[in-house]
Amino acid sequence: MPGVRCLAVCHTELVVRLLEAVLTPSAEFDVLVEGPALARRFDHSSFGVRVGDATRVDTFVKADLTPGTCVIIEDNGRRSLRRVVQAARAAGGTLIWVLGTTPEDSKRADALKSTFPEINSLTLAELTGPPLQLELGRSVDRQRVQQYQRYLSDADRVLILLHNDPDPDAIASGLSLRNLLRRTRQTAIIGCMYGVTRPENLRMLKLLDLQIEVLTAEQIKGFDRIALVDVQPHYFPGLLPHADLVIDHHPEQTGYNAVFKDIRPHYGSTSTILTEHMRAVDIDISERTATAMLYAIKSDTLFFNRQANRADLDAFSYLYPLADATMIRKMEGSEITAERLDFVIKAWQHGRMVEHVFCAFIGEPSREDFIPYVADFYLQLENVQWSVISGVVNDTFVVSVRNLGYSRNAGDFVRRWFNDIGSAGGHRTMAKAVVPLEAFQQKFGTYEGSRINQRMLELVLAFLHEYDKASKDAKDPAKDTRPPRQLV
Repeated sequence: MPGVRCLAVCHTELVVRLLEAVLTPSAEFDVLVEGPALARRFDHSSFGVRVGDATRVDTFVKADLTPGTCVIIEDNGRRSLRRVVQAARAAGGTLIWVLGTTPEDSKRADALKSTFPEINSLTLAELTGPPLQLELGRSVDRQRVQQYQRYLSDADRVLILLHNDPDPDAIASGLSLRNLLRRTRQTAIIGCMYGVTRPENLRMLKLLDLQIEVLTAEQIKGFDRIALVDVQPHYFPGLLPHADLVIDHHPEQTGYNAVFKDIRPHYGSTSTILTEHMRAVDIDISERTATAMLYAIKSDTLFFNRQANRADLDAFSYLYPLADATMIRKMEGSEITAERLDFVIKAWQHGRMVEHVFCAFIGEPSREDFIPYVADFYLQLENVQWSVISGVVNDTFVVSVRNLGYSRNAGDFVRRWFNDIGSAGGHRTMAKAVVPLEAFQQKFGTYEGSRINQRMLELVLAFLHEYDKASKDAKDPAKDTRPPRQLV
């Protein structure tokens, strides 16, 4: 339930402690109580405590209540319950639960629903465990999806924009978002600025009868609304007139504004986020869409061998019975082609292996996807913990990094060296940098293949050695610069 904020209006310590156990640390949790005596019992707790009159609108305003805040109100049997609900709604609350602590409380909650049909009811039995977290998270997703559905509904032409040479996760996310928006191929174009080239991805488009439009920067400006999936606006510097919706699982970037965004870097795929969006609004997922999304989750997480969490597993389990497993096997096919094998051999001939790091420059491949393919291939080699493969495509220097996740973050590595001259980012185990060749030469002063490879190897080793030194210093008491603890 990441990113969810809960504000609990409580009258008893028992309920506060139960909510603390259920909601923290997965959600931001604050408590509103009536008097300082109860508040003092939580002086050393990890959550925030406020004292105020819950029947007053300004109390909720001061508590920073937003439409996305989940409000849980403990029913203590007093007549003021209705006034508390009214105050929370007047302050902007839209996600409200009434927590009953006795059998009679459920009747009061039912009576409240006749006046406030949008509120939800809970019992103490329903409070404990994952179901509450799941329901709160789904409610926040439902509100988020309904907001962007309404915002995009009046647009004549919507563009769902993917990154260059889209992979299965981008393709499936585009398809699922179009379904969420209840649009067709004519009213919501799934597009990119550089088309699909990888054989298995082309096979996916053919088997699922999907079409990805290749657009120019000028054509992009002609759309009423622009939604991005599996990518963020910084990927298109200076090319997007605006961004209305951004849904992505890569680390969040700054320097842009979007009307709506849902960025979850701890998720293994963007398709997982879209699965949760579709489930939140109870939309029917067709076999074609389920197949695309299941294949995307499997592909982006290397079948859960690369960054994945419980949400990815839940999404996979939900989609599996809806998808066509036979078609997925056809889409996967055999990824080894003669052309790819040529670059695997070239990397072996010209690469270097030092301190469990395999580094190779493969020249000027005709397609960018050869570079990450070779990086994935050599990470499987015995004793390789980092594979760093680079090449030049259309006067652009591209580097793909893969590691086993035992040491430093691959995304931190590319951002450290390349973020100032191009696009760089990624996760702990995989990352990528794309920079103009001229900018690379100006910063590192080299272009000839063996020299590029040597320079890249030096950068990786320097990065890893800095981490090793910092770790040793942290463990060495003689190098602990923190002030000594005071005894009282």
